[in-house]
Amino acid sequence: MEPHLSVHDQRITEQINTLIELVGGDPGDFSGSLVREMMQTSLRLIGDGADLGEQKLITRSFKELRYALKVFRRYGDVKKISIFGSARTPSDHPDYRAAVRFAKSISEKDWMVITGAGPGIMEAGHEGAGSAKSFGVNIRLPFEAEANKVIRDDPKLVTFRYFFTRKLVFLSQAEALALFPGGFGTLDEGFEVLTMIQTGKSPLIPIVMIEPPGNDYWANFDRYIRGELLANNWISEEDLNLYHIFSDVDAAVQHVLDFYRNFHSQRYVRDRLVMRLRQPLDNNQLDALNADFADIVAEGRIEQSGPLKGEEDNLDLPRLTFLFDRYHYGRLRQLIDRINGFVG
Repeated sequence: MEPHLSVHDQRITEQINTLIELVGGDPGDFSGSLVREMMQTSLRLIGDGADLGEQKLITRSFKELRYALKVFRRYGDVKKISIFGSARTPSDHPDYRAAVRFAKSISEKDWMVITGAGPGIMEAGHEGAGSAKSFGVNIRLPFEAEANKVIRDDPKLVTFRYFFTRKLVFLSQAEALALFPGGFGTLDEGFEVLTMIQTGKSPLIPIVMIEPPGNDYWANFDRYIRGELLANNWISEEDLNLYHIFSDVDAAVQHVLDFYRNFHSQRYVRDRLVMRLRQPLDNNQLDALNADFADIVAEGRIEQSGPLKGEEDNLDLPRLTFLFDRYHYGRLRQLIDRINGFVG
């Protein structure tokens, strides 16, 4: 009996490359190399001795993500906001009505809404935005099995088996997050996004927490954050800049829009943080940023430039680039606010 081949054996590689070519890919480009790596990783499960449960977990999560990203890809140029809140909120509750108004208002600004596909705040988000501007990111639960009537038969409804794949899609596809009062799930989503942003694992996005007048849910949340986490030095004071609380729906919508008034997007090119802008800054504005935010620049200065070598998208936009210390993300949020404030 011949010994088993390594997944990197030339014969295995050639067969994988042939399969990539047969479905229209190019094994010689970067995309083809990533597909080859995925296939090699799958084959490794055999040598690892992975049991059926482990294989099912990997296969199903991979299939879920592939399909979900395919659904969202058609709308890649449209900004999206993820909305979270209680599935138990009745339709006559002030929180529900506020979520309807919020979703309706921001969808009228050419945004799309992502919510879970269940009842309560999720259905309110879909009701406000309408099915044409809504995505449903459903989860299979024994007590919330059916999608709400707004999104039930829509092709933009995606159903997940796993919370972790669902949460990844919620965050990776959204340029903003809106939180309404809710239970464990709402707080879990909110804390996870805050953690991802605070640790630099996710780009900065605006996070708005909305409570109608007379409701102090998020005010109590903020008191807890300040009285326990901040008071015990478990977070930094600058981390409080990562979320904002509103009782006025219109003000919350405007806050989200203002985040993208001049700031467009961010990415890293090697060690430099690149912030794409809609309009360039003048020399006085650039000097002001360097004076006020030198504490988050690891070395050198904040500079304005065109696209850096290796960038392939949004090449027409001006850039700010600098060596960010990759720690003070609350201060980075303040920097974005200052950049947006330069634009009338």
